[in-house]
This record gives sequence, structure tokens and C-alpha cells, in this order.
Amino acid sequence: MIDIVVAITGASGTAYGMRLIQQLDAADKSVAVLVTDAGRKVLGLETTLLLPGDALGAGEMLVRALNLKKAPSVFALDDFMTSVASGTAAPAAMVVCPCSMGTLGRIAAGLSENLLERCADVVLKEGRKLVLVPRETPLNAIHLENMLRLNRAGAVILPAMPGFYRRPETVDDLVDFVVGKVLDQLGVEHKLFQRWGEEQDNG
Repeated sequence: MIDIVVAITGASGTAYGMRLIQQLDAADKSVAVLVTDAGRKVLGLETTLLLPGDALGAGEMLVRALNLKKAPSVFALDDFMTSVASGTAAPAAMVVCPCSMGTLGRIAAGLSENLLERCADVVLKEGRKLVLVPRETPLNAIHLENMLRLNRAGAVILPAMPGFYRRPETVDDLVDFVVGKVLDQLGVEHKLFQRWGEEQDNG
């Protein structure tokens, strides 16, 4: 059974999704990956990683690019026959990272026009953890109302807002802060950032 579904949409910030997959693999979680067409294009622009359209090829490429121990299950968005489309085999959690405002709005409306939207609906209706990582600015009233609606339905809205109190030195530090917050929501242990009040590691 799939532990966690990671979905990547066309919002900027695909590095968050890639790092999350890497960390879940390190934690020995069974991961399924869903990537929208726009997400695939943005991933290529931001990371030069050109994921193929076929599921097997995409999984193998992720293993090589992210140095994974195990290939994630990659599902096509039009494949409604997979386990994650059914409440009887709902994953423990789903993370949309990054989450475009279009995807967020369609989930808020309860649409199930593709596997990503259906899986999100299943996770919500089964009372499982749904974490949405929007990356957009500024936000209009429609965005905010959709987020509120989803939060009231049980979803966690976790915007890609990195913290600066530990004086990050690299882009990776900023990415790790957000991914670490996602992992906290999933109950997955990590060492991606130093928590407030912890002693600085001088080693």
C-alpha cells in the first residue's frame, strides 16, 4: 500500500517536491508520484530534469536524479484504476508540493477530473492528511477563500515560506526549511533544520 502521495503541479518551486521525495525515500516510505503536464514543464525549467511521460521511465529517472533507494510509483493523471483513486486503499497522506492556485481551486471545489484531484478528494473524505504547499504571491480573495474552505475541510495549508532566523546560507537551506515543515506534518523524523531553542551544532 502507498504511504504518501507526492503531487507536483505547475507552480514554481518544484525543488520542494523533489527534496520531499528524496526525504521520504530516506525514511523508507512507500511513495507514489503524480506530476501534471505543467508541473513537468516547470520542473524542466527549474531543474533541467526532463521527466518522460511514461510512468516507468519517469520513476527510473527520479531514482537516478535523486539517488533514491527505491523507485517511486509514478501514475498517469488519467489512470483512475490505481489504488490511490479508491477510498478502500487510500494513502496515509498526500502532499501537493508545490500546489498551483488552479489545482488548489479545483480540489476546493471537489472536482475529480484527474487522478491528482481524485486522490486529494479521497484523502479528505477518508480523514487522512492532505498537505497543500501553495507557492504564489500576491494572493487574491479567491485564493484565500479556497484555502480557508480547504482548511475547514481538514487540509493543511502550508505555504512555501522559508524561515530566516537560522541565517540560511544557500538555496538548499531555504528549501530544506519548507520540506522539513511538511515532514513535521507527516510525522516523519528529519534533520533538515535546527529547531528553535536547540543548541547550534558547532561540529
